[in-house]
Amino acid sequence: METRELRYFVAVAEELHFGRAAQRLGIAQPPLSRTITQLERRLGVALLERTSRKVSLTEAGSVLLAEGRAILGALAAAERRTRHAATSQPSLVLATKAGASGELLAKLLDAYAAEPGAVAVDLLLCESQPQQTLHDGQADVALLHQPFDSTAELDTEILNAEGQVAILPTSHPLAGRSHVRTADVSSLPDLPLARWPGPGGVYPEGPGAEVRNQTQLFQLIALGRTTVVMPESCRANLLEGLAAVPVLDAPTVTTVIAWPPHSRSRALADLVRVATRL
Repeated sequence: METRELRYFVAVAEELHFGRAAQRLGIAQPPLSRTITQLERRLGVALLERTSRKVSLTEAGSVLLAEGRAILGALAAAERRTRHAATSQPSLVLATKAGASGELLAKLLDAYAAEPGAVAVDLLLCESQPQQTLHDGQADVALLHQPFDSTAELDTEILNAEGQVAILPTSHPLAGRSHVRTADVSSLPDLPLARWPGPGGVYPEGPGAEVRNQTQLFQLIALGRTTVVMPESCRANLLEGLAAVPVLDAPTVTTVIAWPPHSRSRALADLVRVATRL
């Protein structure tokens, strides 16, 4: 298979629409359709089921989507790291979700900057899926939060663990409680739980608002449109009019620092050492 074919297929598989995929790739739709047909013929399997109303993935297509993402990500990572190795001024790119672990991140950056031989650290603030930036080579290291972020095929060190809180409008009846349980907030008819995008940007089914970042989320909660259960450290970023109520039976959130297992960067090793010391 050619990388061009994989790139075209991944675009169609993620969009599930030839027109949107063609627009995303910056090409016309007919050559895109021909390329996918040629790829299916070469592999001898159907990758997509097409009707006049929709496009869906076959089982084989789902497998190729996962493999294709990994291959294209590895190629992009190889290109970036090769160029990075040739630069005269070394640096690190650290990815994290926007608004997450703010206090920990600030302490980490300050402590690392004080280390002898510290290099510049550029921040990559993600709306979701920060672990993907490690797989595709956009970042060298990331702060991830289990169980929300996958650490598969990554090396990690645990930094801390914390409970979770429900974020509610201060006017809501539950906002005055000392604590709640998951069942109390998961079935509120007036405040359905917010939905975050998963891999490929696909939202899970449900009535809750579709959100992409913490700023948007908190505004929607303040307007009485949705609610969310989040790590307790989010209290530091709460807007006026919002309340954080501990959720007793919510799973513990573990913050880890993660990096690709093949990394041999001395600067990365120093950053990880400082993080675990903190």
